[in-house]
Formats: sequence, C-alpha cells, structure tokens
Amino acid sequence: MEINSSTRLENILKEYPWLPDELVKLDSRLKIIKTPIGKMMIKNATVADAVKKTGLSQEVLIDGLNKMIEERGQSR
Repeated sequence: MEINSSTRLENILKEYPWLPDELVKLDSRLKIIKTPIGKMMIKNATVADAVKKTGLSQEVLIDGLNKMIEERGQSR
C-alpha cells in the first residue's frame, strides 16, 4: 500500500491492524486513534487530517508509518 497525504486512515488500519499500538511510539498525540471518538473519526480521515490534528509534519508521519510497516516485514 502506498501511503500519502490522501490515504485514508481506515484503509491503513484495515491493512495493518497492529498499527494503533505502535503509533503512540511515534507521537503520544496519536493515542487518540485507540479511543472511541478516534475510531469514529478514522472512518473519514486521511493522513493529511492526522497531520493537522497532531501537528506532526507530513513527512514524519508518512516516514514513521512506512518504517513501522517495513520493520514488521509487511511492506507491499
């Protein structure tokens, strides 16, 4: 899966369901993904939306996601 600013978070988490536990290692503000409100927001959110909500740069978030996926040996 290619991850870019328009990639939907829901699609990423369906492909890699273990990611929510790892994302907090990237930035503690991403723990919202595991909350009931976060789970509802994910359905319509993109990577660009996550960047706006967390204050992380797009490069940091995308690179972090890709690195976590590669470390698990799940890159495609």
